[in-house]
Amino acid sequence: MEEVKNFPTMIIPKGTDISVNENGQLSIRTPGNLVIQNSGVYSVIESGSGSVRIDPDVKVEAVSVQAADSCFVAGQLTAWRVRAQTITLERGAQANIMLQEAESLDLDRNARLVGNFASEKELYLMLGRFSRELRDLPTGVFAKDDAAARIASGQVAAKDDGDAVESSAEDRGEPSPTRRQEESEVISLVRVILEREIARVGPTDAGREPLEKLLGLIRTKNHDQLRESYRYLISQVESPTKELERAQKILAKMLETG
Repeated sequence: MEEVKNFPTMIIPKGTDISVNENGQLSIRTPGNLVIQNSGVYSVIESGSGSVRIDPDVKVEAVSVQAADSCFVAGQLTAWRVRAQTITLERGAQANIMLQEAESLDLDRNARLVGNFASEKELYLMLGRFSRELRDLPTGVFAKDDAAARIASGQVAAKDDGDAVESSAEDRGEPSPTRRQEESEVISLVRVILEREIARVGPTDAGREPLEKLLGLIRTKNHDQLRESYRYLISQVESPTKELERAQKILAKMLETG
């Protein structure tokens, strides 16, 4: 009986939501502080009014980490997005964060942070500017990374390197280099949103086919067909996410001014 009393106690606070998505990723949303002591792959880790902490020797992979106050990392974190007032990496911590939305960043001198872009646009601007260098890397670097391979092969839109002067392009009725660059950046952002949505819906979801058709039109830069079809294709996705709605607004703005 004494041994039973010594077992650790797990308390799930009122208002906590715990679920598993179709990819087997755990999602935890809780109103207060959240401490992660188990390594794992998560979809969303969220503290509504407190902080998130990843303990030492714990390896966490997450699509999104959100904390009203702070995100403390003492172990290892790999995340697409981290949103918090403060992100703190403690001694020996390692973090791979592609997009960080924080007012302050506190790193121990022995901690290591990779990534740390402020927005998706900033990330794709950087990839666009260095696409030539990415293409020049040895093929083996991307052998096991399809996303990186697409970037290296130039499928992610890069900065125009034509020598035409903007005024002369406009005189010929063609988009200026600046205009083409802005369009490339927009297309790159929409592509990553669509690719993430396709991964989210899973192989058997009815919304996968229209998303794949839309992505195909984006990749081929078929603007005429894209202008006619994008609203209908997105309407075929049941319960579109905020990210997909944002992609629709981006396309609407680009195609209406194009």
